[in-house]
Parts: sequence; C-alpha cells; structure tokens
Amino acid sequence: MLSQFMVLFGFFALVLVAIFWINKAVRMFDRLIADGQPAWVFLEFTALTLPGVIGIVLPIASFAGAVYVTNRLSTESELTVMQATGYSPYRLIRPVVVYGIIVALMMSILTHFLIPSSLSQLKQRRAEINQNITAKLLTPGEFLHPAPGITVYIRHITPLGELQDVFLSDRRSPEDPVTYTSNTAYLVPEGGSTKLVMVNGLSQTLNRLENRLFTTHFDDFSYDISSLVSGDSVTFNEVGFAKTANLLFHPEEVADRAGVRLGEVTYEAHNRIAQALMCIVAATVGFATLLLGTYSRFGVWWQVVVAFLLLVSIKLIEGAVSGPVLKYADLWPLMYVPVLVGTVLTAVLLRISANPGFSRWFRRRQSTGGAS
Repeated sequence: MLSQFMVLFGFFALVLVAIFWINKAVRMFDRLIADGQPAWVFLEFTALTLPGVIGIVLPIASFAGAVYVTNRLSTESELTVMQATGYSPYRLIRPVVVYGIIVALMMSILTHFLIPSSLSQLKQRRAEINQNITAKLLTPGEFLHPAPGITVYIRHITPLGELQDVFLSDRRSPEDPVTYTSNTAYLVPEGGSTKLVMVNGLSQTLNRLENRLFTTHFDDFSYDISSLVSGDSVTFNEVGFAKTANLLFHPEEVADRAGVRLGEVTYEAHNRIAQALMCIVAATVGFATLLLGTYSRFGVWWQVVVAFLLLVSIKLIEGAVSGPVLKYADLWPLMYVPVLVGTVLTAVLLRISANPGFSRWFRRRQSTGGAS
C-alpha cells in the first residue's frame, strides 16, 4: 500500500505542479519579456518560484494519492479481502500514516529551508533586474516603458553598440512634456550614472499652460537615464526570509527588523510547522473516510465527496484561526486547531469503520445503490 501511495502521490504532485507553475510562468513571462529581459532570466525566475508552488501542491497531492489508491483497492475488492482476513481499520491506516509522514518531511524541507531561500534569492534578482538599465533600454523595435511617464523606442542596434533612430518621451512633468529624437545615440557610463548621448537630434517641449511647442535642434545632447531606475536599497529583513529557529526563539528581534507586528512573526513560524502536519491530516482523513463503506458495484463516490468536504472544512478552519494569531501572538496554539480537528475526525471515522453496527448499515445502504 505504501508503494502505491508514493507512486500516485508522485503522479498527482507532478500534474498539479505543472498546472500551477505554468499558470504563474505565463504571467511572469509577459512581465519580463515586456521589460526586455532575455529568456534565461525568465527561466531563472520561474525556477525560483518552483519551491513555493510545490509547497502549495503537496497537501493536495497527499490527499489525492490517498483517496485514489483507497478507491482502487475498494473497487478491486482488495480492501474487502484485507478486512475479511482480520485487518482492523487501525492496522490498515498504518501505511497511510507512514505515507503522510514522508510527505510531511518533504513539506518541512520546503517550508523551513527551500522556500525562504528561494524567496530571498528571487527578491535579490528582481532588484538587480530593476537596476539593469541596459536590459530595459536595449531592445530594438519595441516601445519600452522603463519608468512611469517614460517611453523609449530604438529602431536598431549595431554590433558596435550604436543606437539608431532613437525616440524618448519624458512625460513625468504633465505641464511640460518633452520628446527627444535623434539619428544615433550611445549609452555612456559616467561616474556612478549612465548617460544617453544623442547625436544629431531634435528636442520638442510642449508648454500646456501657453499651448505652445518649443523645438530645439542639437548636434549632441546628454540625458541622464540613471534616474529612470529605482535606486531603493534591497533589504532581506522580511519575515518570510527568516530562519525558523529565529522565528521561534527570537521573534521580537525579527519583528523589529522587519517592522511588523509580533503576531505576523509567530504566525509564519507555526504555519511552517502546521503545513507539514496538514499533509498527514489530508492523507489520513481521505483514507479513513473511504473506509466507511464496503465493496459496491456503485463505487465509493459518495465517500470521496464526503472526504473532499471534510478537507475543505479543515481548510476553512485554518483560514479562520489565522486572523486572531496575526493580531495576537499569544494565540499561536490556534494554528494547530485544524490539525487537531483532522486528527479527531480520523479517529472518529476509524471508530465508525471498526464498529460492526455501522458497517452493517453501510453494507445495506450500498447494496440498495444508496437508497435509505
């Protein structure tokens, strides 16, 4: 059973990761390509988002794998045979618990190490891209918008780095928008800034108050484009980047550095642990629910629906307890209420499955095709 659980878990995880990842990659592709970034930057960014996507998918894949395998064992009468030979529900759920623990260990590696590391690396790379003037401007044949109110167009770039037929519109001042055009231009680094040197061009300034257009022909003109790129310093003091040990044992320091409330730090720390435990709960709830019935030619579709609704209910409880914890750090035990509810549900479902009276009731119900 354990081997079947792992095989189906791998299948569902692969499919779900592909769906979520492609959805996120498409949005990122539009944004990066529009900024003139090369394809390798897109691949790097999508790779850095992969741990977060996997973290979202693992509990769902854990539940889907447990339900699918249990359903197949039931429809092929294997589960009935095992129960007839004396295996109690408490014995049958052992491989499910082991399966859930394995998935929980994977989730722990993601939440405690890979996801914080990937998020910090992603923020650093985004800051580097935002400060990369060349990537924002050196894209021929496209109208680019490197900053609000700025539009740049370059018809062609020669192998020597000469920019041909340059158009630059500066609308940051609504009263006096300026448009520059030139036959050729060059990007020239000067000190800590970068200059766009335009040769043989025209400057057009529109005075909206007087409704007049002023034009100036120039042989060469230097335009500082360093201001087009945000120079904000990059900090890595966000709560999501902190190590779990610091979140648990030094929450006040993390909160001070990040400038957030203590509740947000506590929530992040215990949420990383609770998410791993939810993988176990998802697997056991799905398996225990499908044990309620016996073999039937009508299948176990209604048990699958009940298992799904139970999991949704647990997730709703998870969402409900997050608000109080974010406000009041002392309420952090509430983060484990969904796990406790899932554990109690599993125990109740196993007790019902082990009760002969309930088993006979389900057998009569299924033999009539679900009729009461």
